[in-house]
Amino acid sequence: MQAGPWIAVTAVALAALWAVVVFNRLVRLRNRVRSAWADIDVQLTRRHDLVPMLVEAVRGHAAHERATIEAATALRAQALASSRPPELAAIEDALGRSLARLLALREAYPDLDASANFAQLQRDLVGIEEQLQYARRFYNGAVRDLNDGVQRVPDRIVATAAGVRAAEFYEPDPAARAAPVVEATR
Repeated sequence: MQAGPWIAVTAVALAALWAVVVFNRLVRLRNRVRSAWADIDVQLTRRHDLVPMLVEAVRGHAAHERATIEAATALRAQALASSRPPELAAIEDALGRSLARLLALREAYPDLDASANFAQLQRDLVGIEEQLQYARRFYNGAVRDLNDGVQRVPDRIVATAAGVRAAEFYEPDPAARAAPVVEATR
């Protein structure tokens, strides 16, 4: 019996096994990115749900701050309509700055500062922002791992054949890096 055909069969079997292992790893990484994005989406939904309540609390005490209130409402609507990470990151950064301006109004309006409802909304927002920051870091880590797997040679061959593509990072707008920090005072 000749060794040549067995070597060829073994080589093909090992290549197929390698392709299956790589494909399964890429699927796991892609699913981790999707799961991490879902975690961000949950936190964004929680934040979006707070916006109307925060707007109403401010409107009740500082109704003539119309531009600030309308900006927050418009940005919330844009954020709800967007789903691409880079686009959504820019909108969410602008929404975060708008919410910080809403929260800063408490200094100019003693009634607003004394409002228990406003104080609770502020605490809730701070908690959500902390969870959102964690979710963004986890998502970007998952994207990095997937992108490494998709771009690494020879795994790139399997990724290309299976249609597994690199994901987009959730990157903040560079102008948002100087955004004010939102802190609960109560």
